[in-house]
Amino acid sequence: MYNQSAARAYQETGYQGGEPREREAALLIKAAANLQRTKSDEATREELDHALTFNRHVWTLFVGELLDENHEMPKDLRQNLVNLGLFTFNHTLDVMADPQNKTVDSLININRNIAEGLRANG
Repeated sequence: MYNQSAARAYQETGYQGGEPREREAALLIKAAANLQRTKSDEATREELDHALTFNRHVWTLFVGELLDENHEMPKDLRQNLVNLGLFTFNHTLDVMADPQNKTVDSLININRNIAEGLRANG
C-alpha cells in the first residue's frame, strides 16, 4: 500500500512538469515534510510508521534505479547514494523498534540535502 503511494506520488510529481531530478527532489521533500510532522507532540505512532514507511519506499524506488548499470550517473556517485539508501533502511528499522530513543532527524536531513543537490544539478 505505501509502496504504491510512493510510486503514485512520484508519478504525480511528473504531471507538474519539470525535469526528472526536480520531481525526485520534490518527492524527497515530501517525505522529509511527512517525517518532520511526526516530531510534534500530537503525532501518533501510526503517523510515524506511515511517514517512515513512505520514506523507505521512496528510497526503495531510488535505490532500485541506482542499481541499474545503465544509469547515467557515475558509478561511484551511485554507490554513495545506494549506501545512503541502506543507511535510511537501517535507521528506519531502528526508529520503528525504539521510537522513544531514536529520532528521524538524520532521515530528514538526508532527504533535504539530497533534494537540494538534485535541484542544484538538475
